[in-house]
Amino acid sequence: MTVSAARTVEFLFDFGSPNAYLAWQVLPGIAARRAATVRLVPCLLGGIFKATNNQSPMQAFGGIKGKLAYEMLETRRFVARHGLSRFRFNPHFPVNTLLIMRGLVAAEIAGVAERYVPAVLAAMWEAGEKMDDPVVVLRVLNEAGLDGESLVARSQDADVKAMLVANTEAAVARGVFGIPTFFVGTEMFFGKDRLGQVEEELAKPEP
Repeated sequence: MTVSAARTVEFLFDFGSPNAYLAWQVLPGIAARRAATVRLVPCLLGGIFKATNNQSPMQAFGGIKGKLAYEMLETRRFVARHGLSRFRFNPHFPVNTLLIMRGLVAAEIAGVAERYVPAVLAAMWEAGEKMDDPVVVLRVLNEAGLDGESLVARSQDADVKAMLVANTEAAVARGVFGIPTFFVGTEMFFGKDRLGQVEEELAKPEP
């Protein structure tokens, strides 16, 4: 038995999650080691929360003494372990990501997602930009060499909006309750701290 070179990690993704940023910095290396591919699946985290009666860690753990402080400690450890020194918590958090997530769908359709994703992630989680401001989004995209006007306009089209909604509903139907979530085949893994398990799953030989 051999490990398939065509294994795929589905990464259910929203720019608004700092843990999605952190996972995105590490996952490509895992995929390269395991001869796998990564497929981003744009979803709205807010829509997932609403459908599953979930809430953000700040809301969920805010009343638990010490819990948020420990969560931040784990984040600092993850950042240090993987050398992610450019990470900065966005001062505008929480940011409404509807525009930039629709923009990601538009970028995928236009074939420029590989440039769109790192540009928006860097603006959001390195430069601290206010990425729910259309003027800021337009500037960030244009500075990255993308056609910001075209992508922002395309993000308002009905088919783009419908695709993002469909992705979100499909994620919930698969049992997703938060982001980042990963699938290898039918196996689901939640959170950046499960990336080791994702790699273990990719390393398994095919039956």
